[in-house]
Amino acid sequence: MRELELYVHIPFCVRKCDYCDFLSMPAAENVRRHYVDKLIAEIRQNASACYDYQISSIFFGGGTPSMLSGVQIAEIMRELRQNFKVRQTAEITLECNPGTLTGQKLALYKTAGINRLSLGLQSADNRELQRIGRIHTFEEFLESFDLARKAGFSNINVDVMSALPGQSTKDWLYTLKKVTELRPEHISAYSLMIEEGTPFYERFAEDELRRQRGEAPRDLPSEEVERRMYELTREFLTDQGYVRYEISNYAKPGRECRHNIGYWQLIPYLGLGLGSSSYLEQARFSNTRSLQEYLEGKWNDVSEILKVVKGRKETSASVGKREEPDIFLPDKRRQMEEYMFLGLRMTVGIARKTFQKLFGVEPEGVYGEKLHKLQQQGLLKQSEGRIFLTEEGISVSNYVLCEFLLEV
Repeated sequence: MRELELYVHIPFCVRKCDYCDFLSMPAAENVRRHYVDKLIAEIRQNASACYDYQISSIFFGGGTPSMLSGVQIAEIMRELRQNFKVRQTAEITLECNPGTLTGQKLALYKTAGINRLSLGLQSADNRELQRIGRIHTFEEFLESFDLARKAGFSNINVDVMSALPGQSTKDWLYTLKKVTELRPEHISAYSLMIEEGTPFYERFAEDELRRQRGEAPRDLPSEEVERRMYELTREFLTDQGYVRYEISNYAKPGRECRHNIGYWQLIPYLGLGLGSSSYLEQARFSNTRSLQEYLEGKWNDVSEILKVVKGRKETSASVGKREEPDIFLPDKRRQMEEYMFLGLRMTVGIARKTFQKLFGVEPEGVYGEKLHKLQQQGLLKQSEGRIFLTEEGISVSNYVLCEFLLEV
């Protein structure tokens, strides 16, 4: 039976962080209740389109999924199990924020089948937390982490963020030290991205432009400092027994996030909830981003979408283009781009045999000159049938990955 991952989007949060461009918003309890009811209806409607898939992972993302009560998460989990073929060994992750957890909630999450938590910390420095608009203190994070352990959660990720305004390498090392003292099973260490449409963009857009021009920024760390933070992350977490398995993700051996690995390896996934994205039968499509429309029941009909996809494949119509309905069915060129662009994010890289099996050609037949150039530059290596980034390649990964975008 084919493998499928589920992503469940819970768009609610206490307050939107200043750097956040995710689809999230504060909402009253009655709105959250209405949303859960509609989410359950969507699950019931669309599960039949995936009857020949077995669910290997479920990921509750947001927003802040822990804004929902333990009872509401249990309701959603019950519907997922009743309507999909969920493996007993499935990894089931719930994103949480400090300040939204209680012992009772966590106990209900555990009973409902949640077996992995992802806690958003970002920084162990309360001044930095306040500066980026987080709703909690480091002490509240510690309390939430302790509650999770006491509730029996033995697989916990902690999110941390570097290159924050005014942050030094010493500040960043302080956060890494404080987090590793807790011995979480997984650490996601991302650099701050200044995204359009956020309060941070209004404050720091000029700083970001200065960095891109090679000039000294006023508030953000320079590119040199940011790169040193990245190197420091690898050095310190490796010393603490964590293995980097993806550009920004570290785990104790055997604790890698299976859901994320599936995404990077192009495992099919179905998105449920507001604005969620799906990748099924090689096609990409997304739910409405309008909360009002979603609460009116205007979500994707997956069965109908797959009929359209099948028709396009049979006639080669609209392949590689985005047309109504809003479905993107990538052509072979784009599929190869996605395979390289996503697969090379992982430290094990991509398998030559898999590329040849999927696309009927060796990687050199498509990327020969680029592979040779990147190897000459010391950014790429090949060994034991795999192609992967070197340490230097990882440090300039945006440049390297863009090299695998093919010209039209």
